[in-house]
Amino acid sequence: VQFVESGGGLVQPGGSLRLSCAASGFTFSRYFMSWYRQAPGKARELVATIDNLGDSTHYEDSAKDRFTISRDNVKNTLYLQMNSLKPEDTAVYYCRETSGYLGSWGQGTQVTVSS
Repeated sequence: VQFVESGGGLVQPGGSLRLSCAASGFTFSRYFMSWYRQAPGKARELVATIDNLGDSTHYEDSAKDRFTISRDNVKNTLYLQMNSLKPEDTAVYYCRETSGYLGSWGQGTQVTVSS
Protein backbone atom coordinates (compact mmCIF):
# COMPACT_ATOMS: atom_id res chain seq x y z
CA VAL A 1 0.00 0.00 0.00
CA GLN A 2 1.37 3.37 -0.98
CA PHE A 3 0.21 6.99 -0.90
CA VAL A 4 2.08 9.60 -2.94
CA GLU A 5 1.06 13.22 -2.43
CA SER A 6 1.86 16.05 -4.83
CA GLY A 7 0.77 19.53 -5.84
CA GLY A 8 2.03 21.58 -2.92
CA GLY A 9 4.03 24.76 -3.22
CA LEU A 10 4.34 28.40 -2.21
CA VAL A 11 1.22 30.50 -2.67
CA GLN A 12 0.17 33.96 -1.57
CA PRO A 13 -2.67 34.46 0.91
CA GLY A 14 -5.97 34.20 -0.91
CA GLY A 15 -4.52 31.90 -3.53
CA SER A 16 -5.42 28.35 -4.51
CA LEU A 17 -3.74 24.98 -4.84
CA ARG A 18 -4.92 21.52 -5.87
CA LEU A 19 -3.30 18.60 -4.12
CA SER A 20 -3.29 15.08 -5.52
CA CYS A 21 -2.72 11.72 -3.86
CA ALA A 22 -1.94 8.66 -5.94
CA ALA A 23 -2.94 5.50 -4.07
CA SER A 24 -1.81 1.98 -4.91
CA GLY A 25 -1.66 -1.53 -3.49
CA PHE A 26 -5.31 -1.84 -2.48
CA THR A 27 -8.79 -1.56 -3.97
CA PHE A 28 -9.10 2.21 -3.77
CA SER A 29 -12.82 2.34 -4.56
CA ARG A 30 -13.71 0.30 -1.46
CA TYR A 31 -12.26 2.66 1.13
CA PHE A 32 -12.99 6.01 2.68
CA MET A 33 -10.07 8.42 2.26
CA SER A 34 -8.89 11.43 4.21
CA TRP A 35 -6.55 14.39 3.98
CA TYR A 36 -4.50 15.38 7.01
CA ARG A 37 -1.98 18.13 7.66
CA GLN A 38 0.83 18.82 10.10
CA ALA A 39 2.05 22.32 10.78
CA PRO A 40 5.50 22.95 12.28
CA GLY A 41 5.51 22.10 15.98
CA LYS A 42 1.95 20.82 15.93
CA ALA A 43 0.28 17.42 15.85
CA ARG A 44 -1.07 16.01 12.63
CA GLU A 45 -4.74 16.88 12.19
CA LEU A 46 -7.62 15.71 10.05
CA VAL A 47 -8.71 18.09 7.30
CA ALA A 48 -11.39 16.29 5.27
CA THR A 49 -12.84 12.84 4.58
CA ILE A 50 -14.69 11.36 1.60
CA ASP A 51 -16.62 8.10 1.36
CA ASN A 52 -15.60 5.32 -0.99
CA LEU A 53 -17.90 6.41 -3.83
CA GLY A 54 -17.38 10.13 -3.44
CA ASP A 55 -20.99 10.75 -2.46
CA SER A 56 -20.41 12.04 1.04
CA THR A 57 -17.79 14.38 2.45
CA HIS A 58 -16.87 15.80 5.84
CA TYR A 59 -14.72 18.81 6.63
CA GLU A 60 -13.11 20.03 9.79
CA ASP A 61 -14.00 23.61 10.69
CA SER A 62 -10.66 24.87 9.42
CA ALA A 63 -11.46 23.60 5.91
CA LYS A 64 -15.18 24.27 5.61
CA ASP A 65 -16.26 26.52 2.73
CA ARG A 66 -12.69 26.80 1.41
CA PHE A 67 -11.49 23.25 0.65
CA THR A 68 -13.08 20.54 -1.50
CA ILE A 69 -12.16 16.87 -1.27
CA SER A 70 -12.86 14.65 -4.26
CA ARG A 71 -11.70 11.38 -5.78
CA ASP A 72 -11.35 9.55 -9.08
CA ASN A 73 -11.85 5.82 -8.54
CA VAL A 74 -10.69 5.04 -12.08
CA LYS A 75 -7.38 6.82 -11.59
CA ASN A 76 -7.07 5.74 -7.91
CA THR A 77 -6.43 9.35 -7.02
CA LEU A 78 -7.63 11.59 -4.21
CA TYR A 79 -7.75 15.38 -4.56
CA LEU A 80 -7.95 18.42 -2.31
CA GLN A 81 -8.86 21.73 -3.91
CA MET A 82 -7.84 24.52 -1.56
CA ASN A 83 -9.10 28.07 -2.12
CA SER A 84 -8.78 31.30 -0.14
CA LEU A 85 -5.62 30.00 1.47
CA LYS A 86 -4.42 31.56 4.71
CA PRO A 87 -0.98 31.60 6.35
CA GLU A 88 -2.33 29.22 9.00
CA ASP A 89 -2.90 26.62 6.27
CA THR A 90 0.87 26.27 6.00
CA ALA A 91 1.67 22.60 6.69
CA VAL A 92 2.71 19.32 5.18
CA TYR A 93 -0.41 17.67 3.74
CA TYR A 94 -0.89 13.90 3.76
CA CYS A 95 -3.51 11.51 2.48
CA ARG A 96 -4.41 8.15 3.90
CA GLU A 97 -7.14 5.55 4.03
CA THR A 98 -9.45 6.81 6.76
CA SER A 99 -9.30 3.94 9.25
CA GLY A 100 -5.53 4.01 9.26
CA TYR A 101 -5.29 0.24 8.95
CA LEU A 102 -3.90 0.31 5.42
CA GLY A 103 -0.31 1.24 4.74
CA SER A 104 1.57 4.05 6.40
CA TRP A 105 2.10 7.78 5.98
CA GLY A 106 3.60 8.97 2.72
CA GLN A 107 6.12 11.77 2.39
CA GLY A 108 3.43 14.43 2.19
CA THR A 109 3.45 17.62 0.16
CA GLN A 110 4.48 20.98 1.59
CA VAL A 111 2.04 23.88 1.35
CA THR A 112 3.37 27.29 2.29
CA VAL A 113 1.08 30.31 2.33
CA SER A 114 3.05 33.51 2.54
CA SER A 115 3.36 36.89 0.91
